[in-house]
Amino acid sequence: MALQSAFRERLEHMEVTRNQRLSLLQSEKELQTIKSRDLASKLSNIRSMEQRCLKLDCKIASQHLAISSLESELHRLDSVYAEILQKIRTLKLEVEEMEELEKEKESYYNSQSQELEEFKAEVDSHIGNCQLQIQELRTQANELKSSFSKLQGSLNYSTNSEISQAETKKAELLGEKERLDKILASNYPVRDQLRKQLQNILADQEQKRKP
Repeated sequence: MALQSAFRERLEHMEVTRNQRLSLLQSEKELQTIKSRDLASKLSNIRSMEQRCLKLDCKIASQHLAISSLESELHRLDSVYAEILQKIRTLKLEVEEMEELEKEKESYYNSQSQELEEFKAEVDSHIGNCQLQIQELRTQANELKSSFSKLQGSLNYSTNSEISQAETKKAELLGEKERLDKILASNYPVRDQLRKQLQNILADQEQKRKP
């Protein structure tokens, strides 16, 4: 009896131990399953993070490429700006040179115009003096003609020497009149030519002043 009781206790103890071990194994199995799930979840998270990192790397590479392209465009624009700036400086120098040349031309034209005006005034004055001299000579010639007519009327009371002197004086006056007529005639084309030159210069200056 005692052996049966001891054996039964031993069996019960073994059964309890087996149940405990089975329970422990079940717990370990469940824990292992949980750990496996956690590990799979972590692996999935790692893969997802790797995918995101890969996408970020691609995005960073794309941004680096865009930055490089923008830097190249900036360098090109800087070069274009420098070239345009140099052209502007060159054009500015050319404009300044042209303005200076225009001032010199204006000064030269003004000087020439003044000289032509002075020369024209001198020519007009000379022509006026010549006309006065011609008028005076004509008056003297008319007076001599009148005197000569009177001398012819009173030939019995005049001497041959007086008649000869009067004729000589008349010839001299007529020669002087002819010379002044030639000078006056030669001055007319010169005056017309100078007037045309002055008009051309003034017209050219007026055209230059127009924008």
